[in-house]
Amino acid sequence: MSDLFNDDGDAAGAALTAHEPLAARMRPQCIGDVVGQDHILGPGKLLRRVIEADRLTNLIFYGPPGCGKTTLAEVIARITKRRFERTSGVLSNVATLRTICEGAKIYRSAAGTVLFVDEIHRFNKAQQDVLLPYVEDGTVTLIGATTHNPNIFVNSPLTSRSLVFELRPLTEGAVAEIVRRALADASRGLGHLASEVAPEAVAFLSTICDGDARRALTALEVAVRSTPPGEDGVVRVSREVMEDSVQRKMVLYDKDEDGHYDTISAFIKSVRGSDPDAAVYWLAKMLEAGEDPRFIARRLIILASEDIGNADPRGLTVAVAAMQAVEFIGMPEGRITLAQATTYLATAPKSNASYLAVDEALADVRSGRVLAVPEHLKNIHVDAVGKEGLDVAYKYPHDFDQHTVRQDYLPAVKRYYRPTAQGYEDTIAKRMEHVAKLKKGDGKGGRA
Repeated sequence: MSDLFNDDGDAAGAALTAHEPLAARMRPQCIGDVVGQDHILGPGKLLRRVIEADRLTNLIFYGPPGCGKTTLAEVIARITKRRFERTSGVLSNVATLRTICEGAKIYRSAAGTVLFVDEIHRFNKAQQDVLLPYVEDGTVTLIGATTHNPNIFVNSPLTSRSLVFELRPLTEGAVAEIVRRALADASRGLGHLASEVAPEAVAFLSTICDGDARRALTALEVAVRSTPPGEDGVVRVSREVMEDSVQRKMVLYDKDEDGHYDTISAFIKSVRGSDPDAAVYWLAKMLEAGEDPRFIARRLIILASEDIGNADPRGLTVAVAAMQAVEFIGMPEGRITLAQATTYLATAPKSNASYLAVDEALADVRSGRVLAVPEHLKNIHVDAVGKEGLDVAYKYPHDFDQHTVRQDYLPAVKRYYRPTAQGYEDTIAKRMEHVAKLKKGDGKGGRA
């Protein structure tokens, strides 16, 4: 086997043609060309060890678009000298998979076949049932790619037979390095063109592309090839030209999938954590991505009771009013109301005492702690033989001093609601202490 991590890749590069997109031409030809992902490809890391030992097993790559999932699969197949077959969880049907896998049997005596499945989370049960026998007997080595959390979206029989690696978004520095390589590479990149890209343009591109190398290279090629050269024949790309080439920044947000759940989670946790700046940012990301503002408003109402509660009872009023306002005025003006509610709730004192109280009571009810309603609290008293003298009269609190009287409201004494010292809940706690002292007074409560 040749040097797995520094192969020059000339043969592979020769197959590339000038009409292919820059992102395709600049695909790494060896592991040494891969930028980023040091957490799995660095010296001594598991994936690197698997490749170095040529002990390739089934793999699932999980990460955002443009982080190198497909590229890494191709490189692994190349340097381990395996045949490479590519399909998709969307496009491939049962017949296609069976044809690919049956064809792979011819190559079992050689290095074997890597079957790369893009969007593997789209596999249905029928596709999986066809593939699994070929995976289990080694006819194909499966490498799947997905932008979705495989623990949720990929069938467990596939994940249980695979090593799952999370690929991270490329850092701005990594994207900048890829851009510079493309500008310098005369055979596969743009190095054969007389061009100068301003450092601030590279910096802008590296920031705006959210770790997506494919998007960065596409914008770079558009900028260089669409900009007319100067009098000296040199194409000069400024930051302004690059901004125009990138156009509007796309928000990475798959509605109803990972981006949706991760972003709303970050939003709620930022409000709960009393960070209005972070909360407003995540709010803006959701709105820009087209999230339903009513969904955001509903989550704020839940949060107002769960995480703020009686520490600031006005929080619930604000959240409900925001939902009604958004329904009434719609977007884009609704963003202002959502921002007001978000910042109010983020800066409000926090308490989850009400949330804990009801869950603790529910746990008691569900575990069998179901108590009968005391006779004096029932709506209608039943006269029956044998009950004479057992009834306890209900005491109407407003008939007593300070509208408080000692009487049992629960057969077993247990405290569920424990107010904190946060915000208005501190006042509630003091009021509860005062009422407890009144009830302990004379045992009866004084007449009003």
